[in-house]
Amino acid sequence: MMAVALIVAAGRGERLGSGRPKALVMLSGRPMLHWSVDSLRSVRAVTQIVIALPEGELGAAPEGTIGVVGGATRSESVRAALTAAAAAEAVIVHDAARPLASPELFERTLAELERHECDAVIAAVPVSDTIKEVGEDGRTVRATLERARLWAVQTPQVFRRAALERALAAPAEMLAAATDDAWLIEQTGGVVRVTESDPGNLKVTSPTDLRIAEMLLAERLAGATP
Repeated sequence: MMAVALIVAAGRGERLGSGRPKALVMLSGRPMLHWSVDSLRSVRAVTQIVIALPEGELGAAPEGTIGVVGGATRSESVRAALTAAAAAEAVIVHDAARPLASPELFERTLAELERHECDAVIAAVPVSDTIKEVGEDGRTVRATLERARLWAVQTPQVFRRAALERALAAPAEMLAAATDDAWLIEQTGGVVRVTESDPGNLKVTSPTDLRIAEMLLAERLAGATP
């Protein structure tokens, strides 16, 4: 199954305190975005990589990729990138803020989509903490949720292109409410499956996350050295 890959990299990343878009913050000597691009280039099924970037940063798209201006919301950025993408049956959507996603993880999610009758496959991890739901005051516990059925969702998320296009045709208010693209598939009655993610596929949102990613990358690069 051939695929195009869309990287969402339009976030400003204020919590990192760098004054630069998050995807362009330096990680192990390179802009964070480049690590995801490298992994996707190692996936044989990926024919094209399109990156949604902040306005004025299109020049930051690595050579051989296509840069587009992202939208005001995540889903608008995905839609802009998808519009610029070539034809392919499958679409990979990935956050640049998860720079440690391995080629094997991308390949596994694609294989799951090809294997099953579903509209999307998303990388996720089973919840290990006890999760409690609070009431309207934001503090009083109302219920303890059954964690055996709970998964923490990540990216990559892989979609059948036709299903993603239908989902992204939703009204602007629905796109603004979407915290991930699989939610839009759910809202249109589509079938979404989970596949277990890699332990190191962390999301970089804070300076502490950046330091952890630096250490994990150092270990990975050391292990790859003959």
